[in-house]
Amino acid sequence: MRILAALSGGVDSSTTAAILKKEGYEVESAIMVFRGVTDEDIEFAREAAEKIGIPFHRFDFTPQYEKTIIDYFIQEYKDGRTPNPCVLCNRYIKFELFLNKALELGFERIATGHYAIIEKVNNRYFLKRGRDKNEQSYFLYRLTQKQLSRTILPLGVYTKKDVRKIAQSFNLPTARRRKSQDVCFLPDTDCATFLKKNLPQRPGPIINKKGKIIGEHKGIFFYTLGQRRGIGISHKFPYYVLKIDPEKNAIYVGEKKDLYKSQFIAGDINLIPFDRFKKKKIVQAKTRYTAPLAEAQVSSLKNGKIKVVFKQPQWAITPGQSVVFYQNDLVLGGGIIEEVLE
Repeated sequence: MRILAALSGGVDSSTTAAILKKEGYEVESAIMVFRGVTDEDIEFAREAAEKIGIPFHRFDFTPQYEKTIIDYFIQEYKDGRTPNPCVLCNRYIKFELFLNKALELGFERIATGHYAIIEKVNNRYFLKRGRDKNEQSYFLYRLTQKQLSRTILPLGVYTKKDVRKIAQSFNLPTARRRKSQDVCFLPDTDCATFLKKNLPQRPGPIINKKGKIIGEHKGIFFYTLGQRRGIGISHKFPYYVLKIDPEKNAIYVGEKKDLYKSQFIAGDINLIPFDRFKKKKIVQAKTRYTAPLAEAQVSSLKNGKIKVVFKQPQWAITPGQSVVFYQNDLVLGGGIIEEVLE
């Protein structure tokens, strides 16, 4: 089987390629180049491929990345939402553009260094949580059946510590390289500084729960739900951002307890083991990668969206972020949080 391994210049992707080569597959490698991928990343990837003894390719996806990921990222903040660009990048860049390129070149599968597991049951592909405590199935919930069927994830059964040891056994140059940053196109600056260069800075009102204007903000893109720092208004209890209203260019603030909500609507749904929830279903869910799994009831709406009701209120459920549904280790799918209800 011919496999094209996606290299990033990190330890996970290069170990993936080395494992597959050792297992006897016909492996080649390629790095995707776009904003945030450095010359150092490319060189580490090239050196790893040379050490493993496999061909190395370079695919420049800069135009597609700018349009699909960065333009989306900027627009979401302009609309008062907080996006997760990694989820979108996986769906449209790493597992679509890269996969299509691999198929054009005659490869049968692609492989990445994500910590998750793909299994085939009958004629359906399933996604499961990886063994590592920082497993990455949350970022892969948007993958389609075609993408899952053409993808190999060797690291799902390992921990990060295991992978470091395996990389050292292969004497890979990436074995001790530090972990990369979360948002690859923000390597040297913070999100607010990046957005300040791409969006007009429009000050507006800061409003409390009673509807009273109590201050002025610097621009809505400087704020996210649950944020405490940077509000700059004294109060007997610390103020947190409760809501962002782009139409009124307003920030609403309140106390920490006001951020706990139980219900919301999610759209842009992608489900993996089946095509839709046919009736109300109890699942485990998380509304951000770092959040713990929590019990929730999900039900399909007529417009194709899903209503989610958590058994216990959750902290700062944020429009623009992804909610991902699980049943034990099985990833059921997820969607984009659109409207917080209660």
